[in-house]
Amino acid sequence: MVLLWSFFALLVYTLAAPNNNTVSSSGPAKLWNDIGDVGKGGACASDAEAFCKDQSPGDGRVAACLSKRILDIKEGNTAGKSVNKKCRKELADFKIDRSSHINKDVPLARSCAEDAAKLCKEANDAVRPASVLACLRDNKRKLDSKCKAEVFRTQAEAVEDYSTDYMLYTACKTDASTLCAESDPDEVVDCLATKRYSLLPACEVQVSRQERETGSDLRLSKHLYRKCQADYNRLCKDVQPGNMRAQECLEDHLDDTNFSAECKEELENLIAKRVANFSLDTALRDACEGDLQQQCQHSLAEIDSNPNVKEAALKCLQTFKDELQSEQCKSEVHRRMSRAGSNVLFDSELVSACKEDRAALCSDVQAGSARVIRCLQDHRSSLNTKCAAALFDHEVHISEDIDFNHQLKKTCAYEVSELCKDMPHGHGRIIRCLEKELDNTDMSKECKAEVEAVMSVQAKDFRLDTRLKGACEQDINALCAHVCNAAPGQVCGGSVLHCLQENQEKISAQACQDEVFYFQLMEVKDFRNDVILAQACRQDVETFCKDVEPGDGRVHICLRQNKDQLSEPCRVEETKLAAIEYSDIRLATKLNKLCSEEKAVYCKEVKSGKGRMIKCLLDHMAEPDFGAECKEELQKRDEAMKSDIRYDKAASEKCKADIETYCQDARTSFRGEASVLKCLVCVFSELQEGCQTEMSRSVRMALWDYKPGSPLTAVCDSAVQQFCPRKAHAKSGAAFTIGVVGRCLSKSVVEGKYLGEQCKELVMAAAPRDVGGLHN
Repeated sequence: MVLLWSFFALLVYTLAAPNNNTVSSSGPAKLWNDIGDVGKGGACASDAEAFCKDQSPGDGRVAACLSKRILDIKEGNTAGKSVNKKCRKELADFKIDRSSHINKDVPLARSCAEDAAKLCKEANDAVRPASVLACLRDNKRKLDSKCKAEVFRTQAEAVEDYSTDYMLYTACKTDASTLCAESDPDEVVDCLATKRYSLLPACEVQVSRQERETGSDLRLSKHLYRKCQADYNRLCKDVQPGNMRAQECLEDHLDDTNFSAECKEELENLIAKRVANFSLDTALRDACEGDLQQQCQHSLAEIDSNPNVKEAALKCLQTFKDELQSEQCKSEVHRRMSRAGSNVLFDSELVSACKEDRAALCSDVQAGSARVIRCLQDHRSSLNTKCAAALFDHEVHISEDIDFNHQLKKTCAYEVSELCKDMPHGHGRIIRCLEKELDNTDMSKECKAEVEAVMSVQAKDFRLDTRLKGACEQDINALCAHVCNAAPGQVCGGSVLHCLQENQEKISAQACQDEVFYFQLMEVKDFRNDVILAQACRQDVETFCKDVEPGDGRVHICLRQNKDQLSEPCRVEETKLAAIEYSDIRLATKLNKLCSEEKAVYCKEVKSGKGRMIKCLLDHMAEPDFGAECKEELQKRDEAMKSDIRYDKAASEKCKADIETYCQDARTSFRGEASVLKCLVCVFSELQEGCQTEMSRSVRMALWDYKPGSPLTAVCDSAVQQFCPRKAHAKSGAAFTIGVVGRCLSKSVVEGKYLGEQCKELVMAAAPRDVGGLHN
C-alpha cells in the first residue's frame, strides 16, 4: 500500500510543474514540495497514507484532508488517532507559505486568474505578499462563482487557523505569542480582539479586518454558526449566507417565541459589537457608502479614523433617511433604528453617553426589550446632561415609526395587523392610528396601556410627536420660538403645545391646524395628555378623582364637579382647557354625539370651530323638534358660558380689547361669577361694535334661557318674580318656557316698569335696538 501511494505521488510530481505562474502579474512561485501540497515524504507521509489514501497529492488536497482530520478529532466528530505533532507543524508551515503568494495556491490561482487580471492588476505578491488575495477579498461581490468559492475557502481555513492568513499572521504573531500563547489556532483572533487596546497597530488593523470578514458570513462566524444553525435551518434556509444576509435574517426573528436562547444571546453580542465598531457593519457600509459620501459628506476612511465623524455620519443617515438615494441603504438604516429601540446596547450614542447613569441607576435592569431605556426614562431628572440629550434623541427617533418603538410594536402586533393593516409605516402613521383606536373594544388592555404611555411621552415635548413637529415647524418658529429654549436633553414640558393653542388663529399651515386640533382632542379625552395640566392638577386628582379611570374626559368632569375646591393652578389650567373645549363642538364628545341630528338639520352649512356650531345650536334650541338630550347638554354648556366669558369663544375674541380697556380688575377677580360679562354690560355703550354685537347675543341667550340664581342674570331675579308669569320660570329649560322671560323683561322695560338699574342695563344690552330709545 505504501508503495502504491508513493507511486501515485511520484506520478503527480512528474506531471506537476514545480513553479506556478497562473496569475502572471505576481510572477512565478515555487510550489511546496513542488506539488503545492504536503505528504510527499516528510512528516506527513504516514498520516497522509493513513487518513487520506483516497486523495491524490497536489493542489493542497492532502493538506485539506489532514486539516479536516484534526478538526473532526477536536470536535468529537470522529474517533481514532489524530495527526502527529510534526505533521501539524509541517501543515502550519505549508499554509503560511502558501498564503503568501497566490500562485502557491494552485486552485485559488486557477479559479481567480481572470478576476485577478481584471480587478487586481496593481497587486503583486512578489512585492507585497498576499496582496492579490487581499484585493480579491475586497472585491468579493464582483468575483465569479468559482473564484468566490476559493476565496471563501481561504477565509474558512483562516477561521480554523489564523496562521493561514498571511497578513494576519505576520502582523499578529508577536502579539499572539505574548498575549494569547495558551489559545488554540482557531481561538487566537478572538483572544486578540478582547485585548484590542494592547495590540500593535498593524495587528489591530488585521484583527478588525478578520472580524469584519467573518462577521459578514454566517459560515465564517464559528460560534454564531454553531449556536444558530438550527434557527437558521428553520427560519432562514432560503437566505444565502454572505454580506450579512443570514445574520440579518436571524436578527429579524429575534423576538420569535421559539427562537433559541443561545442563538439570541450570541446575536445580541454580535450586534452590540457592530454598534461599538462601525467597521464591522459591512452590510451598512456597503449599502450606504454612496449616501454617506453624497448626503453626509463623509467617506468611510474618515469615519473609521475619527469617532466624532462616525457619530455625525450615522446621525446624518438617520436624520435624512427618507432622502437617501439607495433603497438598500434606506432598508439598512431602518433595520438599525428598529434594533436600537429594543436594546440600549444597540444605540451607540446611548451606550457611550449613558454608561455611568446606567451603572448608577439601572444596574439591576437586564438589557433587552427596551427595559434599560424605560429605566433611564423613569430617572430622567437624575441623568447627566449627555445621557439626557442622548435619551431625548433616542425618543425623537422612536416617535417616527412604530418599527423603532420595540415595546409598542411587540405589544400591539395584533392591533396593528387588524386595526391599522392598511396604514403604511413611517411618519408616525401607525402610532396615530393606534391612538385613534383606543376606544376600540378589539384593543387589548396591554396595547392600550402602551399607546397611552407613548401619548404621555409625546405630550412632554412637541419634538416627540413627529407628525406635529413636521406639520408645525414653520409656525412654531414664527409664533413660539421664544417659548422653549431647552438645553440638550431637557423637555419643553408642553409649553410649545400651549403656545400653539393660544395662537391658533395665527397658525398659517392647515396641517399644523389639524395637528393642534388633534392634540386638543387628545387632551380633552385624557388629562394626562396635557402635561402642564396634569402637573398642576396632580394633587387635586389624587384628592378628588383618584378612583376615576382616565379616558373619555372622565377626570376633567370630576375636576369640574369639584371646581370650587381645586387648587388655583389646577383651576386655571382646567378653565383654559374648558374654554378650548367650548370653542369647538368636535372637542365636546358627548355634546357632539347627542346633537348629531340637530347639527344636520339646523346647522349643516356651519363650519365647526370658533364656537360657531354651538352658537348655531343655541340659536335653534327653541325649535319644536329640537331633541331633548341635545337641549339638556347644550344648556349645561350655556350655563358655563353665562358664568365665564372665556367659554364663549366669539365674545371673548371680539371683546378682547375692551376687556383690556374697561375690565382688567374683573378679569383677575374670582372666575365663574360672570364678573367680566357684568363689567362689559355696565360699559355697554362704550364697547366696540363687534363686542356689542357678541355681548348682545350672549346676554340675550342668558335671558332667553333664564334660570334663577345664574351669576349674570341674578340681578333680574326679583323683577322676574314680580312681573313675569310664574309658568315662565317654573320649569326652566322646558320648550314652552324658553324665551318667555327675555320677552317679558323686554316688554316690562317698554312699559316703563321699574326693574332695577342693573336689570334694566342687562335687558338693554340684550336687545339694544328694541329698547335703546328708553335709555336715560
